[in-house]
Amino acid sequence: MTIHLLNGFVYGGLLYLLSVGLVLIFGLRRVVNFAHGALFMVGAYVGYSVTQMAGFWWGLLAAMAVLALLGVLLDLAIFRPLQRQDPMVTVLVTFGILLVLEDLVKRIWGKDYITVQPPPELSGNLSMLGLEYPYYRLLVIALSVLIAWGLSRWLRSSRTGLFVRAAAVDPVTTAMQGVHTDRVSATVVAIGAALAGLSGVVASPLLALSPAMGSYILIDSFIVVVVGGLTSFTGAFVAAMLIGQIQNFGIIYVPWAASTIPFLLMVAVLIWRPGGLTGHR
Repeated sequence: MTIHLLNGFVYGGLLYLLSVGLVLIFGLRRVVNFAHGALFMVGAYVGYSVTQMAGFWWGLLAAMAVLALLGVLLDLAIFRPLQRQDPMVTVLVTFGILLVLEDLVKRIWGKDYITVQPPPELSGNLSMLGLEYPYYRLLVIALSVLIAWGLSRWLRSSRTGLFVRAAAVDPVTTAMQGVHTDRVSATVVAIGAALAGLSGVVASPLLALSPAMGSYILIDSFIVVVVGGLTSFTGAFVAAMLIGQIQNFGIIYVPWAASTIPFLLMVAVLIWRPGGLTGHR
């Protein structure tokens, strides 16, 4: 049972690292970014390439840097010009970006599945309560908690975090107070994209790399965002951990319904609490 709980937290941690970027971007740009799964995938492949030359940790940093730059470009070229357009336009454009990035990855790295080993210093197991559990999986759990804490402190305690929260509520009034809201938005999109790249690299030793890997996990990430609340960081963390457990125990005990249960949870939340578990209506 303990192993199953920990595995649920591992998958929940991966979901949080990816979905919190969606929450950041939607909170400020009001953009449903269907390309976010592709950013996760690109981050995984960039991290893999750098890892082959310089090691896992340099691959992690390189993926975050590349994806942050890509996020700024997306904000300048896509999110900002389409901000006042019909939301469906942005959905279609970002979905098109997803397809383009998937095709680009196929041309560069091919269609074959690629496996990545965890860093050597985290390749062993930790003995606890008579059980053996991989160090790397514990790192994923710890990293998700650390990112959640760091984002919370940044948003609540820093000057930039104050600007982000203000712009998310009323960008016009915030701009009238002298805040460069476009610069703040670019920063937020860059952080959201960098977190997508981070999650892609972290997931690499756990999931086989493939051009379709972003599409699979993106569905669960959207469920996390809806269940937790579209603009709630706390809700994203709670929902990610909850869905991680549901997926893990579902595969073990009701494999025939495991992929359906998260959707049923989302439907229930939309019916009885449309704002999400911790969000507002």
